[in-house]
Amino acid sequence: MSAVETLAARLGAGDSSARLRSAMTVGDQPGLVEALLARCAVEPDFFVRDMLTWALIRQPAEVTVPMVLAELQSDRAQARSQALHTLSKIGSPATWAAITPELLRDPNDEVARTAWRAAVVLAPEEKREWLAGELVTQLGRGDRMVQVSLSRALVALGELIEPVLRPALASADERVQAHARATNLLLRDPDAAFAADVEAAKRIDALGPEKLAQAEAHKEAQNEAQNEAQAAC
Repeated sequence: MSAVETLAARLGAGDSSARLRSAMTVGDQPGLVEALLARCAVEPDFFVRDMLTWALIRQPAEVTVPMVLAELQSDRAQARSQALHTLSKIGSPATWAAITPELLRDPNDEVARTAWRAAVVLAPEEKREWLAGELVTQLGRGDRMVQVSLSRALVALGELIEPVLRPALASADERVQAHARATNLLLRDPDAAFAADVEAAKRIDALGPEKLAQAEAHKEAQNEAQNEAQAAC
């Protein structure tokens, strides 16, 4: 067995700590791009996958980038996701064109989330408005984690998302409208915890800001009265 084959075999060790150590040591070893990508496609441990990406970006870019781009066509969702993550870390503007609308709308949530993050990193200035238009088509998709990822990607594009958000803010689809409102609030207050969630946006939609404030004040008054009654006992 050659040295490269030995190192490649270690990447598939049974213990995740051993795999992590192996990924740490192979980064500057030549000839391992194929083995690293193959492991990326199947590695179950998040930290090991991240270390595999670190190892990949230490390989010569002229070798790594074409092979990473080829992984975007893989049938394995994890292979596509890790390839997108690796491209975002390499950061080459030349790879922007590989992030297609199909990847931005990939049926696998993890692939789509990674595509959104990578697209924001790699998009040239003249394509950012187009990207915003693509991303808003995904509003209302998935669970909270997916929605937070999309909102953060949109907010990273800055104020140019405001015009493309407007139709979604008036959408007849409750999930889309609530997600758009939460994103809009996050844009205005980046420190907000996703606008107290999509549920908060739904409540604002249902009650309106004034009625919501009244309802919250009434609830707070009830809680204070209850606490005073308990203290008097």
